[in-house]
Amino acid sequence: MSTQSVIETQAIAPTETRRLLEAAWLEAERHKWIESEKAGRDLGEQAIHDWSRRYFRRWCRDRWIEHLDGTCYWCELDKSDFGLLKHNFHGNIELVEVIVKRIKAGGENLDIIQWVIENDKSLDDALAILRLLDINSRRISFLP
Repeated sequence: MSTQSVIETQAIAPTETRRLLEAAWLEAERHKWIESEKAGRDLGEQAIHDWSRRYFRRWCRDRWIEHLDGTCYWCELDKSDFGLLKHNFHGNIELVEVIVKRIKAGGENLDIIQWVIENDKSLDDALAILRLLDINSRRISFLP
């Protein structure tokens, strides 16, 4: 067995384990403090809802990418996804890199599929990669 094969089959140990919703709450509280300071008064729940509406989705996407990269283990995310990007989970590595880059930039499945078609890339490969990453099932709610 080659060194590369051994490396690829070993599990990646989390470098840091965190709770997503606790970290999100701290970010929302930070936003509340900053916005309250700007307004000269305590904005309370209004500022928390503002952060949730404006920033949570993107903030959560960035945490998911950290999880996929194997940088930080987020307890609420799928254990089997941790460090996924460190492994060759699909044969079309170039397309995986492009799709992950587009996801990091905020792209959604439909945006990526449209890009694949417009750039004459393999739609079958793209769909398989998107299924493996499964963006839509990784959505988490912050506030009820």
